[in-house]
Amino acid sequence: MMLGIGGAPEGVLAAAALRSIGGEFMGRLYPENDQERSRAAEMLGGDPRQLLTMEDLVRTEDVIFAASGVTDGELLKGVRFFGDVATTQTIVMRGETGTVRFIETQHRLDKKSERIKKIVEPRV
Repeated sequence: MMLGIGGAPEGVLAAAALRSIGGEFMGRLYPENDQERSRAAEMLGGDPRQLLTMEDLVRTEDVIFAASGVTDGELLKGVRFFGDVATTQTIVMRGETGTVRFIETQHRLDKKSERIKKIVEPRV
């Protein structure tokens, strides 16, 4: 069981990940002002404080969730730099089959576009 707070987009992402591995999700929106309350009521077609279930947020089992670590966390390692190589770790979960994959990728920075080089150059 996990409890937490976050925005609506984060709730949809969490529900997609949980649906992929056979979990469950329940949540509520907590609008902070009248404008947010009105927008939520319009989007939901009713009470903005209603209980939202997994099926409200992810209506199909044919869902794919993917996330890559930027900084180190409990589930994924963050980006690592080794000279002209950056290593990333990604998790990919597929709801239809229940498959969970961890992918470690080495990115050759010397082969990347100039735009990417400008982003990572200060770190290398």
